[in-house]
Amino acid sequence: MATGSKTALLLIDVQQGMFGPNEVCHEPERLLANAANLLARARAAGVPVFHVQHCEESGFVPGSPPWQIRPEVAPREGEPVTEKWACSSFYDTRLDERLRAGGIGRLLIAGLQTEFCIDTACRVAQSLGYKVTLAADAHSTMDSPTLKADQIIHHHNRVLSGIVERVAPAAEIAF
Repeated sequence: MATGSKTALLLIDVQQGMFGPNEVCHEPERLLANAANLLARARAAGVPVFHVQHCEESGFVPGSPPWQIRPEVAPREGEPVTEKWACSSFYDTRLDERLRAGGIGRLLIAGLQTEFCIDTACRVAQSLGYKVTLAADAHSTMDSPTLKADQIIHHHNRVLSGIVERVAPAAEIAF
C-alpha cells in the first residue's frame, strides 16, 4: 500500500502518434492545453512529475517520431520517464518503485487513452493504495466503432468517479 503523503502528477502517453496523421485524439487542443497547464502548475508548486511513454514493436517504436512525447508536455531534466509495453503504467515497470521512493501517496492522472491506459492507471493505482485524482478534461481518446470519443470520456469520468478519490476539471485541481 502507498503510504507517502506527497502528490505527483502522472502524465500518460501524451505522444506524437496520438495527434496524427493516422490517429487524432478527440479535442487535441483541449487535452494539450489542460495537460500543459497542469504540468506548469505542478512544476511551479514543486510537485514531482512522472511521465509514461507507450512502446510497441510497430507504431510506437522507441526512438521513432510517433513515440516522442509532445513538446507541450515534454519532460524536463530530472523528471522520470517510464516506458511501458502494456496498457498498465505499473505492469513490468519501475513506476510504483519510483513513486514509493519519492514518498508519493497521491496521484493526479492525465493523458491518453481514456478507456485503455488512463482507466487502467486509475484502477491499478487505486488498488495499490494511492489516492487518485483524475483530471476530467485532461484525458482523451478516439472514436470507437460503437461510441464517440466524447461518450467514452464522459462514461469513464462517471465510472471512475466511483473508484478513485476524485474526478475534477483541471482548473479545479490545486497543487
